[in-house]
Amino acid sequence: MATLNEWIAGSRPRTLPVAVAPVAAGTGAAYALGDGNPAYALLALLVSLLLQIGVNFANDYSDGIRGTDEVRVGPVRLVGQGLAEPSSVKLAAFTCFGAAAVCGLALVALSGTWWLLVAGVLAIIAAWKYTGGEHPYGYMGLGEVFVFVFFGLVATLGTTYTQAGSVDLSAVAASVGIGAIACAILVVNNLRDIPGDTESGKRTLAVRIGDAATRQLFTALFLVALVAVIVAGIQRPWAFIALVGLAPAAQSARTVAGGAKGRDLIPPLASTGMTILLYGVLFGLGLFLDHQL
Repeated sequence: MATLNEWIAGSRPRTLPVAVAPVAAGTGAAYALGDGNPAYALLALLVSLLLQIGVNFANDYSDGIRGTDEVRVGPVRLVGQGLAEPSSVKLAAFTCFGAAAVCGLALVALSGTWWLLVAGVLAIIAAWKYTGGEHPYGYMGLGEVFVFVFFGLVATLGTTYTQAGSVDLSAVAASVGIGAIACAILVVNNLRDIPGDTESGKRTLAVRIGDAATRQLFTALFLVALVAVIVAGIQRPWAFIALVGLAPAAQSARTVAGGAKGRDLIPPLASTGMTILLYGVLFGLGLFLDHQL
């Protein structure tokens, strides 16, 4: 039990924030369009959270059996450090994916947005193929694409669409901003792991473009999130309060730009998780208030 608790604690800085942020922003966008639905928002949150947990288990399993996590700088990994049976971790991943599918099916059935089933199926396949299967795209430097598309665009706009039946510019801007910060979490995580990933043959984007360019990319992603707020704010001025959510990003960017390595990159990883949570919640609140006031 202690091992599982350590694993959960290590995953928490990115799991819960990345799950909550798109649902909060997407629900706020739905209210701005005049048709928010708390029950649908709860189902969307369950889908997002279960997919996040499932991805964590799947990555732990797949990286572990490949030997990628034998030397670990970051949080506990169950398979790579020999703390759990691979089959148990794999079962946990697919149990989460299955539960996410059930919640997603309930959401599309209640909202009548049946075409979103395709997006849900693709999300689960992409979650597994990130580091699983014969040709994992996470090992090809494409992990950021998956994160941006599914935990940014799909999660945010899907939340909005199931509630309001449409999306607008502010919803799209929110999805882009959240996707960018979610990518920043992966970027700083992979920056920390460049030495081990290089040795094990895991060709993440950070490994491919190198240390200096990865640090620049980390900062650039926050700038994308900043521009997203400005775009949304032009349409819905209350969205500008999401700028407050970017405050923790300043210290993270300074630390990363300053050349921090190894364990010194764990605090920026945690604060970037806090950034996406604040950003998503405040973005959603701003869109909600824009409709109400």
